[in-house]
Amino acid sequence: MEFPDLGKHCSEKTCNQLDFLPLECDACKQDFCKDHFTCAAHKCPFAFKKDVQVPVCPLCNSPIPVKTGEVPDVVVGEHMDGACKHHPGKKKEKLFTYRCSKEGCRRKEMLRVTCAECRGSFCIQHRHPQDHGCTRGRPAASTAGCSAARDSEPGPSGASREGPGGWLARRFRWRVER
Repeated sequence: MEFPDLGKHCSEKTCNQLDFLPLECDACKQDFCKDHFTCAAHKCPFAFKKDVQVPVCPLCNSPIPVKTGEVPDVVVGEHMDGACKHHPGKKKEKLFTYRCSKEGCRRKEMLRVTCAECRGSFCIQHRHPQDHGCTRGRPAASTAGCSAARDSEPGPSGASREGPGGWLARRFRWRVER
């Protein structure tokens, strides 16, 4: 034997294997082989020192710090009574509260979208007066209304869009007279 002091024997009574790279247990400070170095493998009597668990509040799902010697159930109970962000009696605020006034639409918005003409609350899809059929305070047809009409109804094929006698000009005049 050239190196009699090299390595250590496993402290597990059933093993006692000579290991050249022994591992020391953090809790009991004994040397073990690779098969028995975990606390569960050698049934460490001091494993409770290393088994630190942080309790979590069941209401707000946040970790609760527990000092040594305190009972976790008591600390969590105190947290739930005082500093917990989620209170069972408190209702959650609704995020989407403004319902669309257009008949048949059930959408809700976070912010109030008000029509400048009828002062109704509408969703993004029905926010423009021509989208929700606004009848109050309708001014003379504007170019925006004309472009909306042009987009919704295609003109006759081959008709020019420019010029005094074009279909677009006739449509605009018809809207103004109406």
